[in-house]
Amino acid sequence: MNHFNPTLITFIFYIIAMVAIGLYAYKATNNFSDYILGGRSLGSVVTALSAGASDMSGWLLMGLPGAIYLSGLSEAWIAIGLILGAWMNWLLVAGRLRVHTEFQNNALTLPDYFTGRFSDRRKVLRIISALVILVFFAIYCASGMVAGARLFESIFGWSYTTALWISALATISYVCIGGFLAISWTDTFQAGLMIFALLLTPIFAYLAIDTNAQSFTQILETARPHAMNMISGVSGAVIISSLAWGLGYFGQPHILVRFMAADSVKVIPAARRIGMTWMTLCLTGAVGAGFIGIAYFQQHPELASIVQSNPETVFMELTKLLFNPWIVGIILAAILAAVMSTLSCQLLVCSTTLTEDLYKGFFRKNASQQELVWVGRMMVLAIALLAIILASNPESKVLGLVAYAWAGFGAAFGPLIIMSLFWRRMTRNGALAGIIVGALTVIVWKNTMADWGIYEILPGFVLSMISIVVVSLFGRQPDQETLDRFDQADQSYHAQIREMKQ
Repeated sequence: MNHFNPTLITFIFYIIAMVAIGLYAYKATNNFSDYILGGRSLGSVVTALSAGASDMSGWLLMGLPGAIYLSGLSEAWIAIGLILGAWMNWLLVAGRLRVHTEFQNNALTLPDYFTGRFSDRRKVLRIISALVILVFFAIYCASGMVAGARLFESIFGWSYTTALWISALATISYVCIGGFLAISWTDTFQAGLMIFALLLTPIFAYLAIDTNAQSFTQILETARPHAMNMISGVSGAVIISSLAWGLGYFGQPHILVRFMAADSVKVIPAARRIGMTWMTLCLTGAVGAGFIGIAYFQQHPELASIVQSNPETVFMELTKLLFNPWIVGIILAAILAAVMSTLSCQLLVCSTTLTEDLYKGFFRKNASQQELVWVGRMMVLAIALLAIILASNPESKVLGLVAYAWAGFGAAFGPLIIMSLFWRRMTRNGALAGIIVGALTVIVWKNTMADWGIYEILPGFVLSMISIVVVSLFGRQPDQETLDRFDQADQSYHAQIREMKQ
C-alpha cells in the first residue's frame, strides 16, 4: 500500500467533515445577515477561536517556521509584534466596534460602517474602501491558495496546478454552502487542530535529536552560529519592522468582522483571554518547529534536501518524518485547517463587499434576502477564481504575499478604525484621506523603497494617521446628527462595561 494512503484517507474525512458543517450551517442561514455575520450570535469561545483561526493562515505553519529555520530566532520578533498587536486589538477595538457598528445602521461590513459613521451620503467611502478590500484580499486569498497547493503538492506529489485547484475547491465548497456560520464553526474546530499540531511536532522533533555526542546548543551553533541570538546581525530597522506587524491587526477586515459578529460586549473579555492564550501557544509552537528543525536536519542532512530548497516546508517535512502516516494525516490537516480557515473568511468578506456594498448599494437596493445570499455565493466563486489565477505561479512565496496584503489592510484601515472609535471630531474627508494615503504608501514603498529594510506597514500606518488628523482638523466639523450617534454608541459601550464590572 502506498505510504501516503492513510494520510489521504485522513484528509478526505477531514474535508467531508468541514463540508458537513457547511451543510448544517446552511439550514441555519435564513437571511443575508445570517450569511455574512451569523446573526451577531457568536459566543466567547467561537468568537475567540474563529478570530484566531481566521487570523493565522498557512503562514503560521509554513511561512513563520520557514523563516525561523532559515535565520534563527531573529525572525521571532514578528511573533512578538503579532502578540502585542492582537492583544491591543482585543482591548481597544473589539468591544467598541461591536457597539458602534450596531449604532451605525446595524452595519454588516466595514464599508457599511464607514458610510454610516461619517454620514457619507455620496457613498465615496463605501466605494474606495470596497476597492481596497478587493485589491488586497485578492492578494491575501492568493497566499492561501499557494499554501494549500504547497501542502497537497508536498504530501501527495501532485503537480502544483492540480494541488492548487483541489485545495481551493475544498474551501470554496463549505463557504458557498454555509456562509459565516459554517466558517465560524469550522474555524473553532480547526483552531483546536492547529494548536494540537503546533505543540506536538516541535516536542517530538526535539526528542528525536541525538544529544549524546553533542548538546542541542552545540548542534544549533554548528548549523546556524547565531540561531539563538535574537539581535545578532539584525538591525534596529529590522526589529522595528518585525514588531510593526502587530499594527496590522487594527485593519484586517476578516478579523474585525468577528468582533462585529459577537453576541454582545459581555463575551469580549472571555474571548480575549481564550484567543490570546491560543495565539501565544500557536506562535510558540510555530517558532519551535522552525528552531528545532535547524538541529534536526543538521543531524540528518540526507533528509534535508526538500527543506533546503524550500524552507517553508520544514513543518511538513518534520511531520512526515516523525509520525505514523495516520498521525501525519491528522497533523498535516492542521495546515489545511490554517489555510481553509483564513481563506474561507477572506472569500466571504470579499463576497459581502461586492454584494452588500456594491451590488445592493448601487444596483439592487430592494433586493430580497434570498437574492443577496445567492449573489454572495456567486461572488465567492468569482473571487476564488481570481485568487487561483494570481496564485498560479509556482514560485510564489506564502510569507511574501501575506506581508503585502497585511500591510495594505493595516495601513489603509488600521488608523481609520482606531480614530473612528475614539475621536468624535473625525470627518468623512479625513477617513477618505487615511484610506488612500495608507494604501498608496504601502504600494509605493513596497515597489520603490523595499531596499531600505523598513516594512511598508510602518510608513503607511504613520502617514495614514497623520492624514486623518490633519484633514479632519482643517475640514468642517461633522454635523450634529453624526456627533450624536457617536456619543450614543460611546455611552452604550461604557454603560455595558460598567454593568459587567458590577
